Amino acid sequence: MQVLRTPDARFSKLSGYPFAPRYFSLSNGLRLHYVDEGPRDAPVVLMLHGEPSWSYLYRHMIPLFVMAGYRALAPDLIGFGKSDKPASSGDYGFSTQVAWIREWMEAQGLERITLVCQDWGSLIGLRLAAENQTRFAGIALANGGLPTGEAPMPLIWRLWEKFARFSPWFPIGRIIQFGTQRKLSAAELAAYNAPFPEGRYKAAARIYPALVPVKFDDPEAGANRAAWEILGRWDKPFLTCFSDRDPVLGKGDAIFLDRVPGTRGQLHTTLHGGHFIQEDDPERFANLVIAQMHDNPLL
Repeated sequence: MQVLRTPDARFSKLSGYPFAPRYFSLSNGLRLHYVDEGPRDAPVVLMLHGEPSWSYLYRHMIPLFVMAGYRALAPDLIGFGKSDKPASSGDYGFSTQVAWIREWMEAQGLERITLVCQDWGSLIGLRLAAENQTRFAGIALANGGLPTGEAPMPLIWRLWEKFARFSPWFPIGRIIQFGTQRKLSAAELAAYNAPFPEGRYKAAARIYPALVPVKFDDPEAGANRAAWEILGRWDKPFLTCFSDRDPVLGKGDAIFLDRVPGTRGQLHTTLHGGHFIQEDDPERFANLVIAQMHDNPLL
């Protein structure tokens, strides 16, 4: 496996991201970066980003969780951010990414976790929570899902998947901007571009749309259906915070409100913004999670 590591200089003086870097070496030698702020013995907020973003996406929310007295953790998925980046698209897989984050999570001894997830962070995070129920006390989901190949994907997603795989032009910062309603500054765009000094660093960002199970017999569809069996009995707090202008997922919260028992009685809120709601409405998103955690008897 050829592994690329983004030079540290690419991350110097990032706008609004003052967090000390922390690293964990996976059993296969890959180095995973994560943010870890707040009291070590406090209930955990585990923030999982999607693609092609990284933990920088949660920079506005991390301090709010810490100020509320919680431990805020935000790993960079392998292939993104400050984490190592295998150069071949064949080195990535849905179950592989779940296993990488599980190994890191278990090594940190994380318990009493409230999962905050969006985009691919939702696919990975919901599988993690379903497969490791005792570690999780609640879930807050924004603009994400857990597809099983039983429903057709919207046209805009199919176009995105083809663009990610085949377009010679793949500008990470502009892709984030397309999914965000507010105008990002030049410094913010530079921060999203920072992990990818060359095209060969973008293997994960390009392949992950193609790893979404869109057919019933796709390799990961069965595992997702098994996770849904557990979510169908999930009675811990489950909050949905989808946005009003997501061009991809639209009313994606409906299936969770219908099938997950833990959604009952929660402060489900439609946030104002695009797909990357952490950029458009981060304070309301964080405060809703904090309110859920405050009322959670499991914490």
